[in-house]
Amino acid sequence: MTKIALSLALASTLMIAAEIDQEKLAADITAAKAEKSAAESKLKALEAQLPQNQDIITHVKLGYIKTDGNANTETFELDGSFKKAWGKNSAKIIFDSQYGNADTTDSLGATTNQETKNKYFAELSYAYLFTDTLSFSYIIGYKNDKFSSYNYQAYTGPGMKWATYKSDIQKLDLKGSVLYSQDELQSQNVTPPADAINNYTSYQAKLAYELQVLSNLKFNQDISYRASFEEADNYFIFSTSALSSKISDIFSAGISYKIDYTNVVAAGILQRDNTLSAFLSLDY
Repeated sequence: MTKIALSLALASTLMIAAEIDQEKLAADITAAKAEKSAAESKLKALEAQLPQNQDIITHVKLGYIKTDGNANTETFELDGSFKKAWGKNSAKIIFDSQYGNADTTDSLGATTNQETKNKYFAELSYAYLFTDTLSFSYIIGYKNDKFSSYNYQAYTGPGMKWATYKSDIQKLDLKGSVLYSQDELQSQNVTPPADAINNYTSYQAKLAYELQVLSNLKFNQDISYRASFEEADNYFIFSTSALSSKISDIFSAGISYKIDYTNVVAAGILQRDNTLSAFLSLDY
């Protein structure tokens, strides 16, 4: 009996010790998690105090689509951006150009080559960072599209940018601007041609979203909406959706789909111009 009693006592002691060890281990884990959270918060606060990247950040993308059949078509696109920061200031240039042509063969076997797309766009922006998420901006934009209702579209004005959300895998930026706009209609679309220039006050809203789907796969969505204050029907929408995958430290490959929409157009001209392309991009 004495041996049994001693064995039970020893077992009870070991069980109590094990429970104490588990409680201590749980407490240590909780304390370690709290220390980790505090360290991460401190690291983010310290990183926020660092100056912006002072180097010129370059992004260039070359796209190409070719089709064969009743109509042989080729579409090229070149777009990208250059950004330079100094202190709380930064300047950025973005550009987008597209060119396309098509070979068609008639019933007699004669082949003709026709230009089907010829457009380019550029925007220069300046930003001053007030806080980690809010900055002042000023933009100047210009667009020329041979196959639209306009010889050119130009705009300029101030705005604000809000870095709405940022995590390890997602980023969302919103931007709003009040602009002075000038559009020159193609002369054949107005009567008389001397009245082709339209000056007006407008506003622009932009959204830029980025998602790291996988470690080597990224999704980007950019969309802008510019409209006249005086004429609600006079508005323009431009959207770019892209999936890209890294193939080296500086090169990526992917596909993109662009929508260029103009609400008010001349007779015979489509409101919507779509471009699907495969691309190779360079980032450094």
